Amino acid sequence: TDLAATRPFFAQLNFWETHRAFKAPTVVDPAAVELPPYYPDHPVVRADYAKYLDCVVELDRKVGLVLAQLEADGLAGNTVVIFMGDNGEAHIRGKQFCYEEGLHVPLIIRWPKTISPPAGFVAGKADDQLLSAIDLSATFLSLAGIARPEKMQGRSFLGEGRAPEREYIFGARDRCDETAMRIRTVRDRRYRYIRNFTPEVPFLAPNEYKSKQYPLWDLLPKLKAGNQLTAAQASLCAPRMAEEELYDLEKDPHEIQNLAEVAEHATTLKRMRGVLDKWIEATNDCGRVPEARANPDPKVKDER
Repeated sequence: TDLAATRPFFAQLNFWETHRAFKAPTVVDPAAVELPPYYPDHPVVRADYAKYLDCVVELDRKVGLVLAQLEADGLAGNTVVIFMGDNGEAHIRGKQFCYEEGLHVPLIIRWPKTISPPAGFVAGKADDQLLSAIDLSATFLSLAGIARPEKMQGRSFLGEGRAPEREYIFGARDRCDETAMRIRTVRDRRYRYIRNFTPEVPFLAPNEYKSKQYPLWDLLPKLKAGNQLTAAQASLCAPRMAEEELYDLEKDPHEIQNLAEVAEHATTLKRMRGVLDKWIEATNDCGRVPEARANPDPKVKDER
């Protein structure tokens, strides 16, 4: 603290709370939880979601302790505080998948009152521009008066050096634990397009971690077998993923109605498909090269 009071500092604090396994004081009543429609209204699901929200409450408490410490150390008046998530919510259609609940994370910036705010910052206002996590590093450099490296893909979104607002943002998923999938996505202000390059790998592909940590992971197939799921919920148990998915986020924020094969959305599908193709080429997406499979016998051909 003494050093921080006399010279600039950058500190990153990471919190475990909203990651599994959930451990926090009980606060939320499972009966009061509002579940998204792609999860079944089942006691196990309600209890699990309530535990997740308990952890959100605990995280909020700990962030408050950090802010209070800045005040006590006399640093609140000249310290920029940024709060953000590293991935979407820890539920089965959340993190590691390319839907909104997997990629949309919180971002809150508190600018100290004693320092003039940068261009584009308005205290107390929610900004609806499309941002990517990689934009933070570019923004930090810009605010510090440091030029952005030529190969950096992030864009500054605050200050005099801020770039034009993004029209599109992208996301990706490859191997997670022992489960290898290749999924890419792009969204604009209204639509999300997802391409599943490995549609033969089902959504509920075997995954030891998820089977142990996500109560709904093994419950879903049992509920489907008992005809206890809606169509949206049962789709998670399908033996294949759709090769393409397109969602209207204004009319369908939960991304349930896949419009990829709806004729009236063909123009949007073609546009989003083209944007994703260009991004894959421009970023030299290494996922284009299949992951090497261990093959101890050189005489056996690897067909992957």
